[in-house]
Amino acid sequence: MTVNRKRSLFYFIGLLLFFLGMYAACGIGIYNDSEQYISMHIHREPLYPLFLAFFRMAAGADRGLAWAVAAQSILAAGSIFVLIEYLRQKFSPGIAGELVLLALELAPHLVTRYVSAYGIFMESSIMSEALCIPLFQIYILFLLRMVFERKKTDAVWGLVFAWLLSMTRGQMMTTLLLWLVVLCFVLILRRQYRKMLLPVLAVACAFGLRSLAVHTYNYFVTGYFIGNTYGQVNTLTNVLYACDEEDGEVFEEGSLERQFFEQFYAEADEMGANYKYGGDTFAERAEHLETYHDRLKFEILEAGLSSYYWQLEGTEDYYTQSLLSNEMAGRMLRKLLPACLKQWMYDYVLLCVYGLIRSIAVVHPLINRLALILYALAIGLSAWQIRRRRQSDAVWVMGIALLFAVANACATSLTIMCLSRYMIYGFSLFYMALFLLGREVLSDLAGGGGRRREDK
Repeated sequence: MTVNRKRSLFYFIGLLLFFLGMYAACGIGIYNDSEQYISMHIHREPLYPLFLAFFRMAAGADRGLAWAVAAQSILAAGSIFVLIEYLRQKFSPGIAGELVLLALELAPHLVTRYVSAYGIFMESSIMSEALCIPLFQIYILFLLRMVFERKKTDAVWGLVFAWLLSMTRGQMMTTLLLWLVVLCFVLILRRQYRKMLLPVLAVACAFGLRSLAVHTYNYFVTGYFIGNTYGQVNTLTNVLYACDEEDGEVFEEGSLERQFFEQFYAEADEMGANYKYGGDTFAERAEHLETYHDRLKFEILEAGLSSYYWQLEGTEDYYTQSLLSNEMAGRMLRKLLPACLKQWMYDYVLLCVYGLIRSIAVVHPLINRLALILYALAIGLSAWQIRRRRQSDAVWVMGIALLFAVANACATSLTIMCLSRYMIYGFSLFYMALFLLGREVLSDLAGGGGRRREDK
């Protein structure tokens, strides 16, 4: 066995011991959302509930969750290993560099356990992130191979894993769009413009197939051929937060939508769950919105809609009630958003900025500026390398990291606030890209490599 193979084996065993050891130490984490995944709730995407159901069928109801968490731990170790192995081969960072990359891959798991307020070790928990993070690691592997190796099979597998991610968490539909943007950019650089239509059609088919799969899954679980409900209620929450009382005039006097708005606005105003109570500074406004989002959604919108359809309309079926609530939220949303668009856009930017910060750090007055400085540094170093080199592999990695961070923050902020566990996917990727980029810049400066374009 060669030295490299021995080192690879050592890394893989170390990763396995780490994740299985944390499982042994932390046990199975059951949290607020866990029961919805176990019960295949209509609000949740299909893949993770099906993942849990498979292990319940294989090992029985009593041991199914334990087997699922063990599988999550092994998947996490394996996904990190294959990505690190590829980066080792591509960038040859040396032993010290390999250890840095491994530490950066493990960092988000330790941060969410020991720094986050929730104290969650994700891979030992019953939450979709436990499956989504390993899938994301493999997706990034194929995305990088698609760029560097230029093989059609890597592009196909990248699309497959993007689709699987979208079936695990709705926000990860952005990975389908990221795949499309990266591939089209590659084709533009190669001047293969005619080939760009195929990935566009592939992504359109992927979205269509996702919708069909979700509807089919819900039909077999609930008996209703419908998509996941609740998305419109989520979006309406932040829109209602941005409203003034006179915005209710967009609804006809005496209409059900007008009655709901007046009820929701009055209750939100009494609770202080409105932008008027957000404070004066950027940080105060962002924190106020994040504090009141869930209360506004659950205690006012969901409670009011559910009460109406359950009691006044006499709806007996939960799925019918949920569907009617979501449809009503959608009708209100279409009329309210234009009325409060300016304030909603301001709040949306707040959430996006906090999402970008949480993608690489924790929100704190002393850390926020540092996070933004790191983004500026990443962009600056990338621009520097683009000027000096015709080709920079590290810039490609950083470009993908930045595109994903922006897409994830912007997509998540459309419907909900950017909690750390929603943003954690790009944490390791950003810092690994920054490490590889910094290492490449220093190497060029020390060795005189990477001549300027005009010298070529």
